[in-house]
Amino acid sequence: MAEGLLAAALPDAQVSSAGLGALLGEPADPIARELMQQRGIPIDNHRARQIALDQCQRADLILVMDGKQRRAIEERYVFAAGKVFRLCEFSDQDVPDPYRAGRSSFERSLALIEDGAQQWVKRISRVSSR
Repeated sequence: MAEGLLAAALPDAQVSSAGLGALLGEPADPIARELMQQRGIPIDNHRARQIALDQCQRADLILVMDGKQRRAIEERYVFAAGKVFRLCEFSDQDVPDPYRAGRSSFERSLALIEDGAQQWVKRISRVSSR
């Protein structure tokens, strides 16, 4: 959901998502697809993949959902320290994983994701317009 929102808001940026425990090749959850479709952002083509060394090396910014993910990436890819942040860094919140937790959990997580994405879009837009 975060990838879809960020890619839609930053069409000139390369945005991709990957997970630490992704179910390789699986599509986005049907609830996530429905919620994003309601926002006019289809994510039907999304397929889960694991984060990899080359992605971290190429990335200018790595956004994660929670502090545990941030620590795991910084431990696995020490060079990435300084470019790994939580999506909701500016509101000091973690985004809970809604997987298998029902629609209301997806809606709560998406509300946090939307807020975090908006904050990053503002920040990225300011930096890239300089």
